[in-house]
Amino acid sequence: MASIRPINDDDIEHLSEIERSAAQIFRKWPGLEWLAEGDVMSAERHRELALRHFSWVAVDEDDFPTGFLSAERAGDEMHISEISVSANRQGEGFGSALLQKAIAEARDKRLLAVTLTTFSEVPWNAPFYQRLGFRKLAADDVGKRLNGLLQAEVDHGLPIAQRCAMRLML
Repeated sequence: MASIRPINDDDIEHLSEIERSAAQIFRKWPGLEWLAEGDVMSAERHRELALRHFSWVAVDEDDFPTGFLSAERAGDEMHISEISVSANRQGEGFGSALLQKAIAEARDKRLLAVTLTTFSEVPWNAPFYQRLGFRKLAADDVGKRLNGLLQAEVDHGLPIAQRCAMRLML
C-alpha cells in the first residue's frame, strides 16, 4: 500500500535519482530512448515546489521515497510538473496514489482543474491519465499557459506531434 506525504528536505536528494530511474522505461519506446539519459528536475526546483506545498512523495514501508509528484498553482488550476516512480516500484499503485493526493489537494484548495502535459500515445502517459478522468485538450482549448509549456518542451527536444495537454475538471 502506497503511503503519500509532503516532500521534506531529506527527500530532495532522492528525487533526481527517482526521476532518472523512472525514465529508464523510455528505453522500450522507439524514438524516445534518449529520454532515459535526459535531464531531470534540479534539487533547487524540487525545493521551490515543496515550499509551495504542492509536492508529495510516495514512500515504502521504511519511509524511503519511491516516487514523487511535483506541481504548482497556475491561477485557478494545479499544474503537474512531474510525476515519477522508481523503475523497480512501477505498477504497484504509487503513481495513482500520488495523482489522487494531488487531485484531492486541488479540490481542498477549491481549484477548478488539474492540468499536465504528456505523451499522447505512450501507455503509461495519456492513456493512464485518461483512466483517472483527465481528457486530452483540443488545440483550441489548450490556452496560452499550456501552449507555452508545450512550446518549451519542443524547445527542449520533445516531439510536438507526440505531446498533448490534458485537464481534469474538478
